[in-house]
Amino acid sequence: MGDVLAGFHAVWEFDTDSVLIRFERGIRRPRLFQALGERRIPYEALRSVELSQGRRGTVVLHAVPRHGADPLMEAADGQLKEDADPYRLVLPAERETLAEFYGDELRGMLGPDAHKPADRHLVAAPEPPMHFKAYDAKASFDGSAVAFRWFWTGASSAKWKSGDQSFPVGELTGVEWRSPEIFNGYLRLLGRGDRDDGPGEADQDPAAVVFGLGYGPVHESLPFAAAVLQAVRAAGAVADTADREPMRRAGDTRRDPADIADRIRHLGDLHEAGLLTDDEFSAKKADLLAEL
Repeated sequence: MGDVLAGFHAVWEFDTDSVLIRFERGIRRPRLFQALGERRIPYEALRSVELSQGRRGTVVLHAVPRHGADPLMEAADGQLKEDADPYRLVLPAERETLAEFYGDELRGMLGPDAHKPADRHLVAAPEPPMHFKAYDAKASFDGSAVAFRWFWTGASSAKWKSGDQSFPVGELTGVEWRSPEIFNGYLRLLGRGDRDDGPGEADQDPAAVVFGLGYGPVHESLPFAAAVLQAVRAAGAVADTADREPMRRAGDTRRDPADIADRIRHLGDLHEAGLLTDDEFSAKKADLLAEL
């Protein structure tokens, strides 16, 4: 179509086979939008296009993705707040006729399989390397493996005793993300060796990191989860047989100076927040420095 439609938080640029969504920066924009920057959505990734009345004199053009087409929305699993949905374009009510026109144009571009789940990801996830701080660990992903480095103060004794973890994407089957904006949010990696009776609580599971107290925010942890999920699918993990050996959870010496410095900074944050006394902070800092 070659046209541009600008809304309050984003601009949609229409091409012959896709729409480029560019998210505008601003203090009132959802931080997830700012983190995403822009996303190209092929028309074949869309299931439907809806137009509805918004709040405070606005209309909303909503492009609904097919199930399984977008790793970001697959990982979110319906947990995003309405205002943080990257497929919604909010416009002034006086532009309703224009929004309706583009909605009709988009519907005409939907593919014959629009009503079916996608058999592969059609929208790209954010690219690694990526990292974020959870409450109990620093999580990092380099495109081939996910690593969890436990924080002395946040990690449970079960996690700390298990040692820092490394998970090759080839040994994973998926990702489970529970929003930090709800109670007991977490990011869990799903592996072939998981028990039939479930992996247990996230704070005790070495394959999971927990959110809370500002750690693991949506704009950091959800793109991370989407990138891991896309890598897992690309590796063909789901198509492999289910009787593979359990994923290896490799220990770490925890003597990397950069890691020690990161742990000390985390202790400092907790100390400043009043969660550690001066004596506790000094003692734990000394323990960490002793590992160098």
